[in-house]
Amino acid sequence: MLFLHEVHRVVGKREKDFEAAYREWMAALAEQDGTRLLWYLHHAHGSGPSYQVVTVTGLAGGEAWERLARRVHGGDLRAWARATDACRHDVHGRLLAPLDLAPLDVDLATVPSDGRGHGTSLYMEDTMWPKRGKVDDYVAAAREVYARMLGAHPEGEVLLRIEAAFETLPGAGRGPEVTLLQKVHSMPGLVHLLTHDLPAEMRRPGTWMHDALEYRDTWRSKLLRTAPWSPLW
Repeated sequence: MLFLHEVHRVVGKREKDFEAAYREWMAALAEQDGTRLLWYLHHAHGSGPSYQVVTVTGLAGGEAWERLARRVHGGDLRAWARATDACRHDVHGRLLAPLDLAPLDVDLATVPSDGRGHGTSLYMEDTMWPKRGKVDDYVAAAREVYARMLGAHPEGEVLLRIEAAFETLPGAGRGPEVTLLQKVHSMPGLVHLLTHDLPAEMRRPGTWMHDALEYRDTWRSKLLRTAPWSPLW
């Protein structure tokens, strides 16, 4: 499975028009097997650039990606693409492959496409740029140390859970690049994380924040909020 990750800089006055367009995208993708909109996420105001939207589209594989591209560039979705472009300043896309440190277990055929309402969730999206030649070591460490560290917390003390992990495909974005999509489970824990420095015991050798510096020291975090109709939330 592949994933199309897109960051849209939306025209502020056209925010609702853009969202309506992506509800149409969601329905149009469901007309064919192998493509589904998975997430529609707003970059939370106050935590980064204004009027940014992140969308993640699931693709059964390379053939599904080619079919979708042909629909957008010369088929039934061409008019949709032109109309949607009027609602945004630009869009930057990456083609991602899943990583086994947090496999996304989703059956595209069962993903809702009717826009049903539900609650909203907050995600922390971390994108890392491992040091050259260290990407495999970083992924292994993230699987063996970071993911296990998150899973070791009792249920009531969980701050984040990794919902999906991706690696940007060569030639399909900046590389080497790893992205973690993590659901926030504790708002008080998130506030504490944002308003306090890391304690000394979390910077010592043997901890993730210390040892992972061997593989990466550059990353970007975004706080993303699902729309109340996002297929996954």
